Amino acid sequence: MNDAHRTPATGSDIKILLVDDRPENLLALESILASLGHELVTAASGEQALRAVLREDFAVILLDVRMPGMDGFEVAAHIRLRERSRDTPIIFLTAAGDGPHQTLRGYAAGAADYLTKPFDPWVLRAKVGVFAELHRKNRQLKEQAEMLREAAGVTPRMLDELSNRLGAIEGTLALLIEQSGREGPVGRLERRVVHMRTALDAVRI
Repeated sequence: MNDAHRTPATGSDIKILLVDDRPENLLALESILASLGHELVTAASGEQALRAVLREDFAVILLDVRMPGMDGFEVAAHIRLRERSRDTPIIFLTAAGDGPHQTLRGYAAGAADYLTKPFDPWVLRAKVGVFAELHRKNRQLKEQAEMLREAAGVTPRMLDELSNRLGAIEGTLALLIEQSGREGPVGRLERRVVHMRTALDAVRI
């Protein structure tokens, strides 16, 4: 079975996966999205798509629902089982005439969005562009957090230990709130703990 194909990017290292069993549909998607300047990886089956997801990370996946063998919902379920791709946005593409139950099934499978063919090229390009930009910003945040950890000499183990200790404080605080409410010192302590958790989670990205 042939493997996935790719269209070279024009200076971008962001990858977008296009999955459809019809070559003409893949060609149309490539034509619509080429102007974004990202690397377009195409897969003609669910099996090809899963192999591509195992090899590399994608900013967004455009996934046809109706495919022979493994359909789009099955592919999405497998993608969600893998930790690295669990949060990758999936846009389902389906033929006109599919009922509302298909849309509901798509969202239940973890779809970030759902478009019906024939779709507006401008709308599709805009949606994909938003997900690609979010991917870029999230990656920048992770890189900055890693630089901060290295500069401070903080190891992942130290952060895990700090998180565990903060979790114990959060548990005790929850009991205090249950017993006496959020008034006075308990409320102030809760706000400080929330700020600490937010700051810690930001560093652990």
